[in-house]
Amino acid sequence: MTYETITYEEDGPIGTITLNRPDDGNMFNVTMCHELRDLIELIRRETRTRVVVLTGAGEQFFCLGGRKDGMEDSILYAGTLPTLEMYEAIDKLQKPVIASVNGFAVGGGNVLQMVCDCTIAKESAIFRQVGPMVGSFDAGYGTWYLEDLVGKKRAKEIWYRNPKITAREALEIGLINKVVPDTALKDETRKFALEIAERGSFALASIKAAFNARHGGVSGLSRMAHDLLLRAYLETDESHELGSAFAERRKPDPSKFGG
Repeated sequence: MTYETITYEEDGPIGTITLNRPDDGNMFNVTMCHELRDLIELIRRETRTRVVVLTGAGEQFFCLGGRKDGMEDSILYAGTLPTLEMYEAIDKLQKPVIASVNGFAVGGGNVLQMVCDCTIAKESAIFRQVGPMVGSFDAGYGTWYLEDLVGKKRAKEIWYRNPKITAREALEIGLINKVVPDTALKDETRKFALEIAERGSFALASIKAAFNARHGGVSGLSRMAHDLLLRAYLETDESHELGSAFAERRKPDPSKFGG
């Protein structure tokens, strides 16, 4: 499939999504938000890919946030950049997503890497929240997830003072997982992803759902119960007996139930 604002390639169990607007800081616009969401939905429905990597095109920018160009002049949904649909797609995907930060991750770009399950960054990468400097904010993913990563006091400072955070500083405060030399980012990301890909897919999906249930409320809990546990339960002797009894209009045999 061909995309306008992103590229996608598969390398064994690894699927790599590249934000492909380098001339505009890889900023996400309405097209990118929809393309990324739709691509992740396709990845969700296939079994080839076990780990997803998200990165930016070029050597300077991971993502500098969002741009509303081309949208309706409305305060309703038609005029709202569908950023949350993009974040939610990453959050609900039953496969780990690794942010490979190849440059500046600013504003919504920093939130984007936070929504990913793990982040590996090159030495020269910079992280920054600039919302209050330009009159905007992120009341959700960018605040709650940031607090979980770095603590409430530091998260507030990041939002109130908007400091530039180097990759090493980001590692020290828990904002990211790993820092590597600039020239080694692609190889180290692949190594990181392959290690995760060796783990059990069902276990990884269950772990991700368990983490998401905390913030996702009923939706997060449903992902664990419906998407994962229910499927496993339907393969038990108990489930087969109950289903057969219902179809045959008889009472089920409790001796076939699990203990």
